[in-house]
Amino acid sequence: MLHKFGVLLAAATVVVAGWATTAGAGAPATVPAPAQTSPPACPPVLPISGMVTASTATSLTVSYSIMLSPPCGYDPPITVSLFASRADAEQWRAPVAAATSGPQRYGTVTVGGLTPDTEYWFRLSDVEGRQDRYIVGGPARTAAQPACTATAAVTSAWDGGFVASVTVRNTGAEPIDGWRVRWQWPGDERIQTAWNAVPDSTDTGPAVRDAGYNATLPPGGSATFGLLVATSAAPPTIALSCGR
Repeated sequence: MLHKFGVLLAAATVVVAGWATTAGAGAPATVPAPAQTSPPACPPVLPISGMVTASTATSLTVSYSIMLSPPCGYDPPITVSLFASRADAEQWRAPVAAATSGPQRYGTVTVGGLTPDTEYWFRLSDVEGRQDRYIVGGPARTAAQPACTATAAVTSAWDGGFVASVTVRNTGAEPIDGWRVRWQWPGDERIQTAWNAVPDSTDTGPAVRDAGYNATLPPGGSATFGLLVATSAAPPTIALSCGR
């Protein structure tokens, strides 16, 4: 009886061992999972910033700064697109004007050909056409059409200075009550004295305002003032702007 039990046990052991061997041989090979590609970790900052820093009656100037490069940001040149409403700007729909920067990562873009005294919104895009999704700038308003013009003529000049005569004219349909003329000197010019006007220069450049008695100009009316200027060389022309 013991002999038969031993035989049966041995046979069972052989069968189990054989099954284990067969199962091990037939097990499928382990295939490594494909590597997961993670999106780039971008810093928690806006990739680009922009704001309107200057305006005229027909132009807006936008200053921009590129903070990040692709894939998190942008590459120059940067295009500034203007829109007539915030809704159009948000949808990048029907831009009314655009201009493109140079290769600088920090700079300004001036968009011209605009309508005076009108609001605009702006969006930014880069050289590859990637549209910034964060900044919807505006509204920014162009300046009102100037109601006056100013023209200058150098009436006499000598080594060390010159005299200029400036005419201010009301080009609008309403009387002007007060005027101010501004310009930029091309060289080392300095106003020594003025007549029929009061020097009113600021950090942004030279300027004069009316003398009080000649402040009111009817439509089509004009006033003339003079400047005595010290300089090493008289400029060939003086570009003036007139306002109130």
